[in-house]
Amino acid sequence: MNMAIRVWLGLVTVLALAVLASGPPALGKGREVRVAGLCTKASTSKLKLSEEDGRIEVEFEVDQNRNGVTWTVVLKRGTRVLFRGTRTTRGPSGSFELRRLVSDLAGPDRIRARATRRGPETCRAAATF
Repeated sequence: MNMAIRVWLGLVTVLALAVLASGPPALGKGREVRVAGLCTKASTSKLKLSEEDGRIEVEFEVDQNRNGVTWTVVLKRGTRVLFRGTRTTRGPSGSFELRRLVSDLAGPDRIRARATRRGPETCRAAATF
């Protein structure tokens, strides 16, 4: 047998064993999606969608490393606004987090989050659950 084929079969076997060894997901834990957002300046953002009691828990975080800065936040599913309001960064990390529980509709749910502040700066993140 060709040496390249032996190496390839060995890699496939190792990967298959790793998948089998990892076992099924832990009981009691649902699906979860995490994405890094994009910001126009030095801030960072992230969006996490997870299953909670048959609903979707949405967590959107913006970290600016500066306390007391007010951001306008909009959370949407399709064209429907789930949240529109302001959040202010707090210590010790100079960040804010928006958490909402929303219904889990049939089919994939596309959730988008946007935060803007004077300066100007915008952070965006989107994920499908």
